[in-house]
Parts: sequence; C-alpha cells; structure tokens
Amino acid sequence: MTTLAEAPPRTGLATGAAAVTVVLWASSFVAIRHVGTEISAGALSLARLGLGSIFLGALLFVRPRPVRPLPAGRRWPAQRDWLPLIACGVLWFGVYNLALNEAERRLDAGTSAMLVHIAPLLIAVLAGFGLGEGFPRQLVIGGLVAFAGIVVIGMSTSSGRAETWGVVLCVVAAISYAVGVVTQKPLLSRLPAAEITWLACTIGAVVCLPFAPTLVDEFRTADAATIWWVVYLAAFPTALGFTTWAFALSRTSAGRMGVTVYAVPVVAIALGWLVLGETPAVLALAGGALCLTGVAISRRAA
Repeated sequence: MTTLAEAPPRTGLATGAAAVTVVLWASSFVAIRHVGTEISAGALSLARLGLGSIFLGALLFVRPRPVRPLPAGRRWPAQRDWLPLIACGVLWFGVYNLALNEAERRLDAGTSAMLVHIAPLLIAVLAGFGLGEGFPRQLVIGGLVAFAGIVVIGMSTSSGRAETWGVVLCVVAAISYAVGVVTQKPLLSRLPAAEITWLACTIGAVVCLPFAPTLVDEFRTADAATIWWVVYLAAFPTALGFTTWAFALSRTSAGRMGVTVYAVPVVAIALGWLVLGETPAVLALAGGALCLTGVAISRRAA
C-alpha cells in the first residue's frame, strides 16, 4: 500500500521535470536568436559554456551529500575515458553551440529547432553503423522522409524564408550533437552522468577560449538585457535543463524521455512567436513537419 501511495508523486515529479526540460531547451533557441543581434556566435558560445560550467560545478559539488552513498560514487575519469569525453565536449558542447549560434543569425528560432531535432534520427544511424544495431525498415523510411524535409527547408531563401547556409549549419549542429551523444554512451556505464555533463561543458568552454577577446569587446557595448539573456542561457537551459533531464531520466524509461524532445520544436515555435514575433515560413514549417515525421517513423517499433 505504501508503494502505491508513493508512486503518483514520483511519476508526477518526473513528468514535471521532463516538461521543465522541454520548455527550457526550447527557450534556448529563442534566447540565442535574440542575443545573436548583439553577440557573435563564438563569444556567445564561450559565455554560455563558461558560465554553464560554473553553474553545473556548483550544482555538482555544493549539493548536500546523500545520506546513503551512491553506488558508483564520484570518480575522476580514467585514462581510457578521456578520449571519448574530449570528443563529447568538443562536438556536443563546442561545435554544436558554435554552429547553432551562427545558424540562428540566419534562421528563425522555430526552423532552427526543427532542423536540429533530426539528431535522434542521426543517433539511430550512427548506432546502426558503430554499435551493430542494424538498420530496421522504419529507420530507412524515416531517414528518407527526414532527408526530404531538409531539402524542403533548404529550398527556402532569406527573403522571409530559410537561408541555405543557416540550414547547413543546423545540420552540422545536429550531426555534432548526435556524434557527441553516441560518443558519450560508453562513459555512462563507468561514470556518473552529472560529472560527465560538467566535464564535457568545461571542455566545450575551453574549445571556445579563442573567442575571449571578442567576448570582452562585445560585452562592453552590449546592453544589460542582452547580458542577462546570456546568463539565462547558462543558468537555465544549460545547468538547470540538464539537471531536470537527469532527474526525470532516473525515474522513467529512456525511450519515454527520448520522445519528449520532439516537443521542443513545437514549444520553440510558440515561444518565438510570443517573444520575438516570428514564425517559420509555410515552406519551412512543411519541411520541419517532414523532418519530425521521419524521426517519429524511425523510432517506431518494428
């Protein structure tokens, strides 16, 4: 009877945490689009990852110690862990942020979110090649549908539609994200997820250090609202968003949590309309719908 009484609150907390993650990650597309008018892609990446590393480190090391020790405890990566960890940090955090930030100087927030969220499909493809999971029929069909969506979005132009170079950058961001996630997978069996996230974010910040002089120059002339948007990106979509994701994932299945990210483009479009007064063009919406349909098809069970 105690178990039944405790189940609904735990389920409710996991659902709430997943919803917070979706909203925060969707809001990052709107924030990047807004900040991009004053802060360049490299400077924004360094500011977000640098502050995000500080916030994540605070959450990780300042949190109260659990009454019962965690099974794995906190461990520093072994020598064999550093290569995949560096690849994860460089690609998932460094290249991803640089490509996405630059892309959103050319595309609206909603179109960017739709394109980037072909990443789950790319992860499935990489797993088929690298992890021997094969290529089910749903994956092949979904891949063709999603590719058709990219072509449709790419047919748009910058005159109220999507710019081709922005589409290319979003695809680069999606590929970097997918490769980073697949690279991270073996680490999760040896190291706690929170430590991996913090270290990967820190590595991404180091990759962006060459943009430090630009960041200093641009922050000198940026208005206070822009700076606060940057702090928001670091504190909420980065630090808090990854924390609520881990909380929800620990209380539900990975498959169910994976499905929740498909809601991010929808929320991003809604927030882009409310905050920035922009929506993707009809052609871009159609292409984005094809992309998400392809991903959904590829993730269906045989």
